[in-house]
Amino acid sequence: MKTNWKKFALPFVVLLVGVGAVKAINASAEKEEDKQAVDTRPTVKVESIESADYQVLITSFGEVTPLESTAISSQVAGEVTAWNENFVAGGLVLRGETLFSIEKDTYEAALLQAEANLSSAQSLLIEEQARANVAKQEAKNLPNNKVSDLYLRKPQVLSAEAAVKSAQARLKIAQRDLDNCEIKAPYDALVISRNVGVGQYVNQGAQVAVLNNVEKAEIVFPIAGFDNAFLPNDVAGTPAIITTKGFDAITRKGSIARDLGVVDQATRMSQLVIRIDDPYGIKSNVQPLKYGSYVEVQFVGKTLPQVYRLPQELVTNRTVWIVNQDNKLEPRKVDIIREEGAYFLISEGLSNTDKIVVTLPEYPQKGMEVKTAKPKPASDDSSLSVKKS
Repeated sequence: MKTNWKKFALPFVVLLVGVGAVKAINASAEKEEDKQAVDTRPTVKVESIESADYQVLITSFGEVTPLESTAISSQVAGEVTAWNENFVAGGLVLRGETLFSIEKDTYEAALLQAEANLSSAQSLLIEEQARANVAKQEAKNLPNNKVSDLYLRKPQVLSAEAAVKSAQARLKIAQRDLDNCEIKAPYDALVISRNVGVGQYVNQGAQVAVLNNVEKAEIVFPIAGFDNAFLPNDVAGTPAIITTKGFDAITRKGSIARDLGVVDQATRMSQLVIRIDDPYGIKSNVQPLKYGSYVEVQFVGKTLPQVYRLPQELVTNRTVWIVNQDNKLEPRKVDIIREEGAYFLISEGLSNTDKIVVTLPEYPQKGMEVKTAKPKPASDDSSLSVKKS
């Protein structure tokens, strides 16, 4: 009886085992299919771009120099009686301020003598004019052939007038010499050197000091050939920013004064000149920009219409990678018109609908299918934008 039961149950057991095996095989196949369906495309980050007008910024370097430097000489000879306490190397003196004084006695006496000579010449002129008037009255009663210029004393009057003019000239010279006993600063100046002291006798024309003008300064700086094409059409008057480097940097404003008009034969560069008002801050509350300082100068050039400004790391061999509408990588050849800092300015090869690849796969290939990462929120400062507003 038991044996019959086993014979009867065995087919059912075999059937159940077979069904379980089939289900196990199907489940394994589904898992295998799931594995094969995993997306293996590389993920890239893209950014949209937009063309815009861009104003070129030109940068160069130069040295701050005085607008003018003057070797001060004495116009009169004499003994130095005093000098300004600021009239020392490194001192600052203002326009019209007395630098040093020369003993005046001799020149005061010369002035008095010239005044006396003028008075004497004027008295002689008055006397001759009176005599001429008398002669003119007497000539009315004489025949015309008896009246001459000599009779009317015209030569004597002319001589007296000439003597007055000569005396006036000598008086003017005497006054000038006396005034020149006070040697004054021709402009706001930095004293570079002084070689005169109290009690020293100074000869006429002797050089006694060197002054640098601090009312205005100039910076001569080179313009490379690749920047020439981007200079403004009328460069004179263009505002510029002057900056020193290092700790506690100084920033000042200036303007381009002129183009030197020549190309340096050694460097093949042209040169421009920037002018700065009050470099030492005498009349304004600013830090002094000392002569000899090496500075950076920046000013705006031409405006480039509808260009793209991309970080240099996104451009390789004048090629930019984009993701097309089929989510495939596509290289684009671009026309770089200018390198500016860490960026390239691109005029051709891109459009506003392109999506620039910011993070490339390790081995990018044309036509490679990729998937794009979701953009981060706009408030995320770490996101990279290649748009130029």
